[in-house]
Amino acid sequence: MQALWALWRPYASIALLIALMTLVMHLLGLAFDLVNIALIYLFPMLVSAVWWGLRPAVFAAVLAIVALDFFFVPPTLSFSVADLRYLVSFAVYVAVAALTASLASRLKQQLRYSKQREAQTAALYTLSRQMNAITDVHALLDNVSLQAAQSMGSEIAIYMPGPSGLLALTHRSASDSDWGQGDAEKATAKLAFDHGEAIGYGSYTLRDLPGYYLPLRTEDRVYGVLALNLKERKSFFNAGQREMLEALGGLAASAIARAKLAEEAKLAHLTAESERLRTAILDSVSHELRTPLAAIIGSATVLAADDDLFTPEDRKELLINIRDGALRMNRLVRNLLSMVQLESGMLRLRKNWCGVEDLIGVTLAQVQDYKEHRKLQVRLPEQIPLVSGDEVLLEQMLANVVGNAIKYSPDYSEIDIAVSSDSDTLVIAVADQGVGLADEEYARIFDKFYRADATRQVTGTGLGLAICKGIAELHGGTISGRRNEPRGTVMTIALPMSKPVERQTRQDRLKEQETEDGGNE
Repeated sequence: MQALWALWRPYASIALLIALMTLVMHLLGLAFDLVNIALIYLFPMLVSAVWWGLRPAVFAAVLAIVALDFFFVPPTLSFSVADLRYLVSFAVYVAVAALTASLASRLKQQLRYSKQREAQTAALYTLSRQMNAITDVHALLDNVSLQAAQSMGSEIAIYMPGPSGLLALTHRSASDSDWGQGDAEKATAKLAFDHGEAIGYGSYTLRDLPGYYLPLRTEDRVYGVLALNLKERKSFFNAGQREMLEALGGLAASAIARAKLAEEAKLAHLTAESERLRTAILDSVSHELRTPLAAIIGSATVLAADDDLFTPEDRKELLINIRDGALRMNRLVRNLLSMVQLESGMLRLRKNWCGVEDLIGVTLAQVQDYKEHRKLQVRLPEQIPLVSGDEVLLEQMLANVVGNAIKYSPDYSEIDIAVSSDSDTLVIAVADQGVGLADEEYARIFDKFYRADATRQVTGTGLGLAICKGIAELHGGTISGRRNEPRGTVMTIALPMSKPVERQTRQDRLKEQETEDGGNE
């Protein structure tokens, strides 16, 4: 009933309007000239042409001619026409109605087309902005399917090749529908994918199908198929919507290509980086292992040759060479294992309250054998802080930093270890009098296998400071380097103290130790 009323409502409105106009003009007929009355009857024709189109406009013209002839053209109250010139006027009425309706219809169509193009452009712009921000292919295609479904007003399905190369349904705009999962839809999508051309309604291939299958392709490759369900909307799928869908498909194909290229570039970068690291590890490890192994083998071979040739002092020196070579190899292996654990995430902290004085004492004991004549000076605050952390890792970090200071500073020089703290941070600064580095190199010395130009004459793998950085960050702290004036380097370790800790003066510790010793006696 509503559809019938919507169909006949323009005609009823026109008839009512002309009837009211005729009544008013008939009552006031003496005040109007016949030419003015004829012009007034053009008004319903123009209104119907603009609002309702050609047929209601022609109906308004015919009804206006009938009313004009019957009520106002002599002889009145009769359909006969005394002056044949009025017939020309009646023909002009119909022509004006048809022309006005045609122009109005064309303008309305242009307006609808402009609005449609504006909406399509806005949708494409929005989609392109979203695609630029999305790097994951699956999230991107989900977004494309939803945007295409909103623009087309129908279901969307996207088919992509799987790991085996077979085409499969991967994304749908309507999860509660089974369309796109049938064998017919999959076979049609595969045909579009293999040939790289659109298939279905409105195309040159299988144009009677209730769907439109658009390959997502760039100039050199097809990445998938975008399918549109047209079972109940064939009449609405015009050239403009097809262009819109092709534009969406082009954007989707470009975004997929960009994401694929980004993945390939990332993989190539990782492969190149892995190869670079492998080469660096082999070079560093082979060089670092060759020297101590040669010393160990040479000393052991000499010792095994003939005991009578060597004095006890010679034997001791050879044994020290073997021990130093073994210790050097042990440090290298420990650094490699620590770096592997840090990068794999296998390293876990075993936090305890650690005394800074004990950490430094263990560190000094570890470097005692190779510090030679260098003077290690330790400056502790009056109140010795405690820090929460893994004691073994913190000792390794300090040993690496102090060992670097020894390695890169001349013999008979001084190395200063200063400890300070505030309310929430513990700071350990290790200053040497070595060669120093350029300011821009201090940001890079914590990279794996990086060796500064000024230190290349000294053997090393470039792993020690990288491990120190990993351990410091694992504890929530930082490590940094800077120039020491007038020469050398200062390495600063900052560790957080997450909550107030008990502090103890050196005098208190000495008193406790004396008390314990007295009790033991």
